[in-house]
Amino acid sequence: QVQLVESGGGLVQPGGSLRLSCAASGRIFSINNMAWYRQAPGKQRELVAHITSGGSTNYSNSVKGRFTISGDNAKKMVYLQMNDLKPEDTAVYYCKYLIFPIYWGQGTKVTVSS
Repeated sequence: QVQLVESGGGLVQPGGSLRLSCAASGRIFSINNMAWYRQAPGKQRELVAHITSGGSTNYSNSVKGRFTISGDNAKKMVYLQMNDLKPEDTAVYYCKYLIFPIYWGQGTKVTVSS
């Protein structure tokens, strides 16, 4: 079983920054294969960023250059640094362990608005 707890969301003005955190526990082998998804109101959940099995990082085109995924293997923590936030980044953000993809956390809400 896998437990995922996201935190760090909130209200931020356009152009601002937030850092999301995900505390992972249970059958987590490493932070490789950890990912961040988001779901905006009325839209499907989408992959935002992930750490590959080899440890490299990938991003969706919509966040590339603005968001950075990172993690701490010892603490089983994964982070999403979000800079230059835009209103279209408003969503509930979830972390996910791609090895056991059925598990989701409760998400953390990010609202970008002036």
